[in-house]
Amino acid sequence: MNLLLVDDADLIGEGVARIGGRRLEHVRKVLGAGVGERLRVGRVDGLVGEGTIVAVDGEAMEVRFEVDAPPPAPLPVTLVFALPRPPSLRKVLQQATALGVKRFVAIGSARVERSFWGSSALRPAALREEMILGLEQARDTALPSFESWPRLGEFMRERWPALRAAGRPLLADAGDEVTCPCGHDGSELVLVVGPEGGFIDREIAGWLDAGCELVRLGPRTLRVETAVVALLGRMIGPTAPAAG
Repeated sequence: MNLLLVDDADLIGEGVARIGGRRLEHVRKVLGAGVGERLRVGRVDGLVGEGTIVAVDGEAMEVRFEVDAPPPAPLPVTLVFALPRPPSLRKVLQQATALGVKRFVAIGSARVERSFWGSSALRPAALREEMILGLEQARDTALPSFESWPRLGEFMRERWPALRAAGRPLLADAGDEVTCPCGHDGSELVLVVGPEGGFIDREIAGWLDAGCELVRLGPRTLRVETAVVALLGRMIGPTAPAAG
């Protein structure tokens, strides 16, 4: 936890928060911080700054803080991904949030098990917790949005046209060659990532017909969370130097 995130429910006065639970345990046991020590603090969906621990008891600590600086700029990528197993979903949310993704869109596909949509990992509180962990890691404060579209056909009819218009659409798939762009000009991207094993052939054809550009990371079949981090890292990194 590189940033103590303060929500409205934590406030007990102007610029004073009472923090318990996981965050208190981390500050005490991992950071080893106590009364009088300073912490990096951020308001959820607000500014970042610093605070001082002014009191600690068995259940909570009180932190007096001031925030006056903006959080990091968001990553200009909308992540559209086939819903994976709950453990993978948690990793995708946490890691992509840390990288700056601000819009997640989970979709169905032929290889997404129906039972995944009933998982407790999709409850709003569970989604928020994973995003908070990603924000804490990256010293960010802006919570991403999350959408669920269990039926791919419905998504393509009702949601895809607006997303398609919002940025350059890229469809990630396995393949012998690496064709994923390295670095970009800062314009909006819409990155589509399939399930483990990839989209089936007719789904890939549908994405291409819908305007997607096919990009590849190579022949290896990756877990969804691994593919997402690799793709985002390649796209947000510096542009590759020209050969020669």
